[in-house]
Amino acid sequence: MKIVIIGSFPHAAKEQIINSFPEEWEVRILHPYEAAEEELRDADVLIPEHIKINAALLEKAPGLKLIQTGAGYDNVNLEDCTKYGVQVCNAAGVNANAVAEHVMAFILCWYKNITYLDSFLKSHRDEGELQYKGAELSEKTIGIIGLGNVGKKVAAYCNAFHMNVLGYSHKPFDIAGVQQKDLDIIYRESDIISIHIPLNENTRHMIDSHVFDKMKSDAVLINTSRGAVIDQGQLILALKQGRIGGACLDVYEDEPLSMDNPLRDLNHVILTPHTAGLPDGVKYHKKRYDFFISNIKKVMNGELPECRLNQI
Repeated sequence: MKIVIIGSFPHAAKEQIINSFPEEWEVRILHPYEAAEEELRDADVLIPEHIKINAALLEKAPGLKLIQTGAGYDNVNLEDCTKYGVQVCNAAGVNANAVAEHVMAFILCWYKNITYLDSFLKSHRDEGELQYKGAELSEKTIGIIGLGNVGKKVAAYCNAFHMNVLGYSHKPFDIAGVQQKDLDIIYRESDIISIHIPLNENTRHMIDSHVFDKMKSDAVLINTSRGAVIDQGQLILALKQGRIGGACLDVYEDEPLSMDNPLRDLNHVILTPHTAGLPDGVKYHKKRYDFFISNIKKVMNGELPECRLNQI
């Protein structure tokens, strides 16, 4: 059994990942820029981290049986995989708790000014200079765009804080404590907008300049889904012009976030490096790899894996 993982991982994370798999399995972790052709030639399973999976890559992996992704799979051409007879699965819901908790951490940090207050005290400044504005979460309105595994959990957490929860989904829903609203109402009435939708042709740059014009001037935008759902250039412009209050971002159009990206220099932005779904340490989530191993075993035993994305 040979598993090829393609992604950028620090040394400690590589050790954790390799140790997660059965000892008798061969596991290779490659950097996205490394030549993977030789390793793919006899691979049984591919776990891709932000690389494109298409016919050109599949031709180099004639023995491939399974492509296993995390929650997102916008980097995988499902039609090509089906054509080459490769099963594709994601891990929907596996990181839902972690991501939803990250959203709440963003919200609490934002309204309780945690990052500012921490840096203020550590800068040894006199407390007479302290200036900030905050708020209680109770009665704040959050608009949740996308009510899948993560969105539902965020809604439940927000209800526990006695927030007013608005929700949008492409299909009708009945979720306790969530008012179903159209996008225009969510944009105009929300103090917080949290995005939980997949990236596809319909959602790319869905949050654009027109949306920022509709939002409250003190509203905060949270994104833990996919960076390209937001038009990042227009977001930066809206933030600089004060058209919205701020943003809390875990994902970006280009990752990793470049050192000269203007987002790094904006005080009314909280940034994390695509770690919302990785609660166990840098680039590692034990629950995710437990799921991967279970699915791989099912495929190798001729059983149907969970979270199938194509029909083979």
